[in-house]
Amino acid sequence: MPKVISAYELILGRRPSRNKLLAWLHSEIRTAILDGRLRLGTRMQATRDFARQYGISRGSIVAVYQQLESEGFLTSKVGSGTWVCGHLPKHLRQSQNTVARPFISPARLAGLTWTQPPRPFQYGQAVNEFPIDIWSRIAGRRMRGASAQLLTGWSDGRGYPPLCAVLASYLGSVRGVHCSPEQIVIVSGVQQALDLLARFLIKPGDRVWMEDPGYFGAFDAFSSAGASLVPVPVDDDGLKVSDGRKLAAHARVAYLTPTHQFPLGVVMSHERRLKALVWAQSADAYLLEDDYDSELRFASPAVATLQSLDSRGRVILVGTFNKLLFPSIRLGYIVLPQQLVDAFLAFRFRTDSHPIGIDQAILCDFIEEGHLGRHMRRIRGLYASRLDALRNGATRYLKGLLDISPVRAGLCTSGFLRASVTSIDAEKLAAANGVVVQSLSRYVLKRDDLNGLLLGFAAFSEKAIDEGVQKLARALDGTLSAPR
Repeated sequence: MPKVISAYELILGRRPSRNKLLAWLHSEIRTAILDGRLRLGTRMQATRDFARQYGISRGSIVAVYQQLESEGFLTSKVGSGTWVCGHLPKHLRQSQNTVARPFISPARLAGLTWTQPPRPFQYGQAVNEFPIDIWSRIAGRRMRGASAQLLTGWSDGRGYPPLCAVLASYLGSVRGVHCSPEQIVIVSGVQQALDLLARFLIKPGDRVWMEDPGYFGAFDAFSSAGASLVPVPVDDDGLKVSDGRKLAAHARVAYLTPTHQFPLGVVMSHERRLKALVWAQSADAYLLEDDYDSELRFASPAVATLQSLDSRGRVILVGTFNKLLFPSIRLGYIVLPQQLVDAFLAFRFRTDSHPIGIDQAILCDFIEEGHLGRHMRRIRGLYASRLDALRNGATRYLKGLLDISPVRAGLCTSGFLRASVTSIDAEKLAAANGVVVQSLSRYVLKRDDLNGLLLGFAAFSEKAIDEGVQKLARALDGTLSAPR
């Protein structure tokens, strides 16, 4: 078998309070190997990085790696790191719980408009920081050696098979996803995924839970498919499942952003996740999980997907590389429950049977050769510094005017107005002072209790952010009154 040379971050499950640290850590890594999330031949994360990611001593990581090596799960060599063994002993292979399945082939946008040049605090990313030289080198190599199959494409609707295999490994390690390559479908991004899934799952009149506030692209996709949207409030623990049950107990789908809610940024609590899964099973419904930028978490350990808790095939996961790499790459993915794969591919075949192939092959190499992991670690540090600049500037210039959310993740953050001004008026005042912010009311279906702004920070230097905060402060100056 070909050796996997990428070193991914490994997502760990919650540690029960009664479990000792080393025993829990050993069990999590061992299970990840046996169930296929850490595939044979995968390079393990460096102990120093692993320790930093989870706030665990490096000595603990080393001790667990050594124990797993003595048990035949890992192998190491001085100077080359630690790897999952390419061939597990027979008694370990017999206990593997593989998720592989046999292959069966089936015949409100104005709010995000960019100005030129972009101005703080528009939603965007640091595209100039992408390692285009590496991407170009891989692209040149791929084109020089392109096979007829690569130039022709793949007509079963899944996408480039090696990329699907690499993504199954990547998502298992980094996002805790349980899937086989056959469950992955490559799309152009989250919006295409939502459009396809809405038309696939929904009949006119079907009710769909929508986070309120939430992503307007999802509102549009389900509305266009004829769904009846059910606004379900979001609080600090995520979507309020109990409210959803009261409003529409027999809805067909619930759309969720549980690991980084858009636009508020909160993480759905473990208790709420379990309640959502129980509801979906009882209602014969599906949870459509949008994991749009959850790799970009700066302060706390990575948060596993809702799909990682799903044992009944009730979660459909969608994600994208457009925000992590660059927007025009137009590559994302859908992870389907096994029972939906054939029917979905047959549905897609009628509208989009040949997803682009060349860029998929380039992305496959980019991930497999470790470039994605290095870029992700670098960009996290950059975005964290830019968010710190925004938060520090807000503390200095916006005190009493705007409270920035404590969430440390993503490409943008929310701020809540304390001044005596509506969010729409604050948006207009900011624009008149050369600053672009978005009213949170743009993302609301029903609620009227949110008075805040969405501020993008990822695309701007710390200097530009500081200057932008001062302009925003001047825009809001004079609107301050007693807090509402």
